[in-house]
Amino acid sequence: MDDETARAQVLAAADRLYYRLGIQAVGMDALRAESGVPLKRLYRLFSSKEAIVEQVLLGRRQMWHTLVDEAMSTGDSRERLLALYDALARWFDQDDFRGCVFINSFGELGTTAPRIAEIVRSHKAEFQARLTALVAEAGGPPSLAAQLAILAEGAQTTAAIAGTSDAARQARQAAEILIDATIGSAASKTEGLSGR
Repeated sequence: MDDETARAQVLAAADRLYYRLGIQAVGMDALRAESGVPLKRLYRLFSSKEAIVEQVLLGRRQMWHTLVDEAMSTGDSRERLLALYDALARWFDQDDFRGCVFINSFGELGTTAPRIAEIVRSHKAEFQARLTALVAEAGGPPSLAAQLAILAEGAQTTAAIAGTSDAARQARQAAEILIDATIGSAASKTEGLSGR
């Protein structure tokens, strides 16, 4: 097996184990057993456990972008914003759902691993920027994007604790109210100004 294949096997094993059990609960011996890559080679491929965590998070970032891209691929801007919560509901219904890997990682390592905290913060900022662009396209203010992001983040945490997808549906209902109230009031103010 070449190094690229071995790296991929280690990262796939780490992703499964870290997500299911938590980062601190998984030692290098467990990664060796799950991946089938000898410990000596594992240490040669990755300088530290933190380096593995970083790579897992970067892979999960791409998975998240794919989920969001697919959810927001059709419809007008309002429909695309709400489709995010429908995608969350489908994700929450998966048997292996254990919450947001970024929130989980930050909870475990955020204060002791600055690079991990930086990756998590960057990921969350990218998500909010994506929502900000879509909200602007719909004619809404940046504050609406922040509110919609909080609903999505809260839904992820609540669903992980509750073990159901109800939080996604509840977040979607709240998002509809916020979008309609904010964009509807912004549109009516614009119409009122143009009528003067």
